[in-house]
Parts: sequence; C-alpha cells; structure tokens
Amino acid sequence: MSQDTDQTPDAAAATPDTGVSEHEAALLEAAALALAASTPRPIPDEALPPEPRADRAKAFVRSMFRLAIERSHMRVALVGLVFVGVFGTISTKLLMMAIFGEPPSQEHRVAAASSTAFRPDIVDRNGEILATDIRTVSVFAEPGNIYDKDEAVELLTAVLPELNATELRAKLSSRKGRSGAGFVWVKRELTPKQQAEVHRLGIPGIGFLPDHKRVYPNGVAAAHILGATNLDGIGIAGMEKYIDNTGIQALNSFGLINKQADLKPVQLSIDLRAQFAVRDELAWGIDHFKAKAGASMILDVKTGEVIALVSMPDFDPNDPKDALSPDRINRMNVGVYEMGSTFKAMTLAMALDSGKYNVNSTFDTRGGVLNWGRQKIHEYHGTNRVITMPEVFTHSSNIGSAKMALGVGVPGHKAFLKKMGLLDRLRTELPESAAPIVPSRWTEINTITIAFGHGIAVAPIQAAAAVAAIANGGDLITPTFLKANPDDKARSTHVLSGQTSEAMRYIMRLNASEGSAKKAAIPYYFVGGKTGTAEKVIGGRYIHNRLFTTFMAAAPMNDPKYLFVTIMDEPQGLPESGGYATAAWNAGVVTGKVIERVAPILGLPPQFEPPVRPFPQMVKLNAYHINQLGGP
Repeated sequence: MSQDTDQTPDAAAATPDTGVSEHEAALLEAAALALAASTPRPIPDEALPPEPRADRAKAFVRSMFRLAIERSHMRVALVGLVFVGVFGTISTKLLMMAIFGEPPSQEHRVAAASSTAFRPDIVDRNGEILATDIRTVSVFAEPGNIYDKDEAVELLTAVLPELNATELRAKLSSRKGRSGAGFVWVKRELTPKQQAEVHRLGIPGIGFLPDHKRVYPNGVAAAHILGATNLDGIGIAGMEKYIDNTGIQALNSFGLINKQADLKPVQLSIDLRAQFAVRDELAWGIDHFKAKAGASMILDVKTGEVIALVSMPDFDPNDPKDALSPDRINRMNVGVYEMGSTFKAMTLAMALDSGKYNVNSTFDTRGGVLNWGRQKIHEYHGTNRVITMPEVFTHSSNIGSAKMALGVGVPGHKAFLKKMGLLDRLRTELPESAAPIVPSRWTEINTITIAFGHGIAVAPIQAAAAVAAIANGGDLITPTFLKANPDDKARSTHVLSGQTSEAMRYIMRLNASEGSAKKAAIPYYFVGGKTGTAEKVIGGRYIHNRLFTTFMAAAPMNDPKYLFVTIMDEPQGLPESGGYATAAWNAGVVTGKVIERVAPILGLPPQFEPPVRPFPQMVKLNAYHINQLGGP
C-alpha cells in the first residue's frame, strides 16, 4: 500500500503496463544509454570543416580496395574495364597499321611525291624513243628507329659499295625530329638485285619507296638537246627542263597524273638516224684535225626544224655528272663566236636587198689594203683587181665586203642585222641560250669589220637561222626542236625579197663550184655554201694561230631543203692541207662527209642530171659565170 500511495498519477500514466518489472526496465534503459554512448552519431555537413577533393578521392580509392566482400564486384569490374581499354587501343592501332601503314610524316610525304613524279616519253620525229621512265625503288632510313647506326652503315656499304660511309653515318646520326623518327634517303634508284640485298639485311628503320628512273636508251646521242633530270625527276637542262616549264611539274605536285600513260609523248624534230651519223662524222673530224671541240647541226630551211644537233665533248644523260663541265656546253646554242666570213652572206644579202647594188656591181680591191683612219683592212687572198659581187664572195674579199657595208651605211647595217635576228638573244625551246656580243658604240669601223665577220659574236644557231632565211626565199624562221607543222607560219617573218634570195643561192652555189666551198660540193646534190675563219680573242687580243672555223652549206641550191653547219674550235693544220687550218680544210671537209652520209637518210634525192635553169632571174641579168652553173 505504501508503494502505491508514493506513485503520482502522472508517472503512472507515463509508464505503460508492459508486464516488465521496474527493475528489468531500469536495466534495459541503462543498456540503451550505454549503446547510444558507444555509437557515433552523424554530424551535420554544415557542422564539419570543408574536406579537400583530393582527400575524398583518396578515401574513395582506399575504400575500393578494402577486403569487404560486398565491394569485390566493383574492383573486378574496374580492372576489367581498364584491361579492355588498353588492349582495345593496341588492337585498333595494330589493325590500322596493317591496313593503312604508319601515318607518313611530312618528310615521307615530300619523298613519296618526288619519287612518284611522272614524265612523258620523248621521241624523235619517227617515233623512236629518246627518253623514257622505268620503274625502280629507292631505299630510305628513319634514323630514330635505327639502334646500332655503326652496324647499319657497315652492312649497307657492304651491299652498296658506292655509298660514302662517312656521309651515311652523318645522315643516320641526325636527331629525331618532332614529326617522328626522321627521314633520309640512303640511295635512289636501286636495281632489283640491290633491293634484294638490302632487304635481306633486315635492318629496322630501313625501308623502300617506289620510284622512277629516267633513262636515255641512246646514250650520248642528242645529249645537249634532251638535257637531263635530277634524282627527283625534275628537268635541269634541255628539253627535259622545257617539259617541266609547260606545266608537267605542277600537275605532278598536285597529284593529277596517275600513270605515265596519261601523258602524251613529246615528239621532237630530231631524226635519230641523222643524229648518230652527224655525231660520228664530227667525232672523226675533231680527232683527225686535232681540234679542242666542235659542233654540227642540220636545219630544215623550210620549217625551221632542227634535224640533228651535236656538240662535242658531250655527256651521257644517264650519268650527267659531267654535264656542267665548262668544255661540255652546247656550242650551237650557248657559245657565242665571231663567225668570220660566213657573215659575208649577210653583207651581200643586205647590199642586194638595199637596192644600192645588184649582182653585177663591181668593187675595186687593188692594192690589197683598205685604210680607214689608223686601221688597215687586208685581204686574205687578194686578187688586186676590180671584182664583181659574186667574186667578193668566192674570193672572200674583206675589202669588197667593207665597201658594200659602208655603201649601205651604219644605220642601215644595224637595222638589217636586227631584222635578221642577229642583235638579240635567240629563244628556242632549249632554256640554254646566249645573247650576242655587239659593239656598245657602233661606228663606221665597226660596220667595216662586222661586214666580214669580226667585231660581233653570235650563237651559231642564230647565224644558221639567218642563212636559212637567205636560202629559203627570204623567210626568217625561229628554229624549233619540236616536230613542226609545215603549214605553220607563226614563227616565220619575211625579211628578204625573192630575187635577193635567188641571187644569194646562185652566189653560194658558185662558191661551191669554183670558190672556197669546194670541199663540201658532194656530186649530184647541187650544194652551195660559205666558209668562215676567225682568230680567237683571248685577253682582248686576236691570237693568229688559234682559229675558230665555220662552214655552212645548203642543198639543193635550186630549191634548198636543208642547211648543214659545222664549227671547229682550234683545228690544226695537217700535211694534207699544206699546214693550213682554215675552214675549208677542216669544217668544210666534215660538212661534206655529213652531207654525203645523211642525204639518203633524209630522203634528199641525188640529181643525176643538172637542174634546168635553176636561177632564171640571174640568167636574165647575165650574172657572172651564170652559164657555168646548172650542173653537179
């Protein structure tokens, strides 16, 4: 009872009747309080100091690798994902390399572009191959991928002995560039045997690229016309350089040419058969007359096509290392020379075309000397009498030529030579050419000496073009090395009257019949021509025993088709020539041999019967010795 009275109504209401004694309840409450005290309670975020993200990441990683069984599946999944990513990347890379190869560096791209440049074939006028490409390979190195460079040099020079070991070691020692392992050429244009030997070495960092090699099947034939290419297939001289200038190089650089068959062959005016014959005869002449050098050409006077051109010493375009030697220049195009008495053809044509003289005009050469101020003009083989215009040519009179030029006058003389293309650089397809050397101050004494071929130096090919105009009826045609259309008159300029041309053909034929051109007067081809001998100028002075000789001949003179030109540098006198080294005895002899050999090749028919009235206007004028012409 006493316990019941001590309990208040509130306490009784707050304690429900659970059937648990008070003592047990007290024990339970004490245990609950102890559990609550031992269990950490969550602290609100706003009550905690800020935790760095790096610490959180570390905590997360540590939690992932705890040995709690319930987290093992997350670890397995993460590791599996990493392995799938790594091996997937490697597999994709290997697959791409197998299909497409390693992405090329900029150096690789440049090398590949240069090694795949296509060039058109070059053929002669009859379709014979003069230059073509063959497929080959070139070997390159990636220095960054070669681990033992000394061993690589030793192995490569063993199978490619032409390589310079020092230079190759320097190439392979180049540092790896930012773009990759680097790229250097080891050797261009390998033979199949060389490629197999390099391949067997198995050197890491050594590879091959497809390439093209320019080949010239006929060797030295037409070397100065064809020129050459460098190892990247770019023309560096002659027609090869001309081809690049027409746009082939640009098309290659843009990758617009896929194969050589896409390119039309370039057809030249050259006849390969005549080219071989001319070179053969010129080589004989240089050797026989002990000359330093020489050159010869054949020009079609009606079309301006160069049928053959040889300059010796020459070179092999398959191995053009000697091409830049000073003694191997193209003497027809690049050399400029005083042409000697061949210039008298210009002087007589000028005099006739001026109207001041005719074929029967006479000139007083008595005394054998022309005094002009302090200058004295001598005759070489003087007649010491009054001579006719044709005799000025056949006797190669300096005095007669000088008087003709003075009669026309300095302005008229300069204007005529300008009209004949002799005062300006002659431009042909060949990039190599030379400007003439003309007097800076042209006075009467210049006109006198130029009248017989001294005091002006021109390229032989431009002198040949002028003589061709004299022979073909008066049309000056720019020479071409491309096969021409006979009806194309775009390169032609009319510079002389037909009557002047006929008079000059008659005079040139007369010179072959009874003058200095007899050595080239091959029977049955009605040849006409003119010699030219000039003393070479060395150190500003004429050297009497060092001559430059020229011979120009055309055939047949009743209707000329071809002009034949030969020049010789310092030929020597022989016992057979009585010690003379003038043009008739060397250049004239070679020209005659060329005409005799190539006339049948070129389809120039022999005239077994003399042409009937070959110079009708000269007959009307009763020209000097006209009745003696008209036969072989």
